Amino acid sequence: MNIVGIDIGKKSLHVSLLLEERAYAREFENTASGLASLKRWLIDRKVSTAHVCLEASGGWSEGVALSLHESGFLVSIVNPSRIKAFAQSELLRTKTDRVDAALIARSAECTPRVYGFHHR
Repeated sequence: MNIVGIDIGKKSLHVSLLLEERAYAREFENTASGLASLKRWLIDRKVSTAHVCLEASGGWSEGVALSLHESGFLVSIVNPSRIKAFAQSELLRTKTDRVDAALIARSAECTPRVYGFHHR
């Protein structure tokens, strides 16, 4: 399955796509048009299904998760402590948004349990 890790910030989405043994990285604005650009970017790479994983980040993650879920993607919102523990297991000390997005994607790839997004 294709894996997408997203590090969410107030103004930007740092995205890491794990696709067929390759990793792609891109930054998008954390706006409606930025989300539309993210979806187009995935479609351009022939990604119609994927497991999208992002950290719970207060109000910033919910809109992104809901939009991607409504577009047919499997979405997991995970506790940031899980991602931090995964980083420690990789002995990772570098902390940038791009590195975090890749870390979130690798964590989703290695975690057999999927935590789905359910919107009420």
